[in-house]
Amino acid sequence: MNEVFKYLKECGTFYLATCDGDKPRVRPFGAIDIFEGKFYIQTGNIKDVFKQMMKNPKIEICAMHQDRTWIRIEATAVQDDRLEARQHMLDENPGLKRMYAADDGNCEVLYLKDATATIYSFTADPKTIKF
Repeated sequence: MNEVFKYLKECGTFYLATCDGDKPRVRPFGAIDIFEGKFYIQTGNIKDVFKQMMKNPKIEICAMHQDRTWIRIEATAVQDDRLEARQHMLDENPGLKRMYAADDGNCEVLYLKDATATIYSFTADPKTIKF
């Protein structure tokens, strides 16, 4: 998990895919956190992405690294409604504090459950990491 965290931090932006009925939806994300041994993402509950994850929690994340490798992560997104989980995310990603507060009624954090990350390269075999 730590290797995946470091990889995504180095990428900066990653893309999160959800399902909206029978249509895929993809959007850029950037905030991640590890809290109590779990890998977290963050969004607002007024956003379609949150509603989509609540209806179908199966997600995929994709990003490309500067070294020309790329990662795909398949996981189930699980909402964590604890104030301390939201606050930890905001403390680790201070840029979010311009838009969210841990107790604003909008900030949501979700951890990745049953995650499988695969790092791909044009020159090497894929590397798989489960967490």
